[in-house]
Amino acid sequence: MVTACLYSGGKDSTMAIHKAEALGIKVDLLITTVSKNADSYMFHYPNVRYTELQAEAMGKEHVFFDTEGKKEEELEDLKEALSENDVDVLITGATYSRYQADRINRICTELGIEHLAPIWHIEPMEELKELSASYNAIITSVSAEGLETSLLGRRIDEEVINILKEANARYGINMLFEGGEAESFVLDAPLFSRSIEIKRARKEEDGMRGRYMIEEAALAEKKEY
Repeated sequence: MVTACLYSGGKDSTMAIHKAEALGIKVDLLITTVSKNADSYMFHYPNVRYTELQAEAMGKEHVFFDTEGKKEEELEDLKEALSENDVDVLITGATYSRYQADRINRICTELGIEHLAPIWHIEPMEELKELSASYNAIITSVSAEGLETSLLGRRIDEEVINILKEANARYGINMLFEGGEAESFVLDAPLFSRSIEIKRARKEEDGMRGRYMIEEAALAEKKEY
């Protein structure tokens, strides 16, 4: 039996692995999408190539699959990836998006795969507080009113959480970014044997939108943060 996680390298899919393993469900394989479409409806875009470092830090097997990122068509690419890797159970970091959950559920039903979403409908502050306490997760894109590009590259800590709370109150953003308001990348987590050190990165800014693009990174000794 192969238990895989659809892994973006972001906070939700990383936390989903931790929650699954806390329940005794060992994750064997991480499957990462490499989308050619920066505005994919389903998959993360920035920095997914560095998920191989995260997989190594967690001692997990890891594969990439490519997609053009075209709406709906990208789902067929995912279906092929699941089939090729003989996946029996799929873990995802879905939290609130019915768009993503419904489509993954449909694919899993077609393939006879069990879909588990350990943080589905998690209370946003519960997740954010756990991230602040136990993870080093940074913001890698922003694209919503109330989220300034100064957040790019910043760790999700208490100060950033307060900014997210204010943006939620003023503009109604989803604090877990389920509407695409932002994206994240995890540099350290409880299951990591080593952390990821960013050696070089750049910011791409276009008005209210921005991305934090990692250009060089390596595994390093874990440290306090």
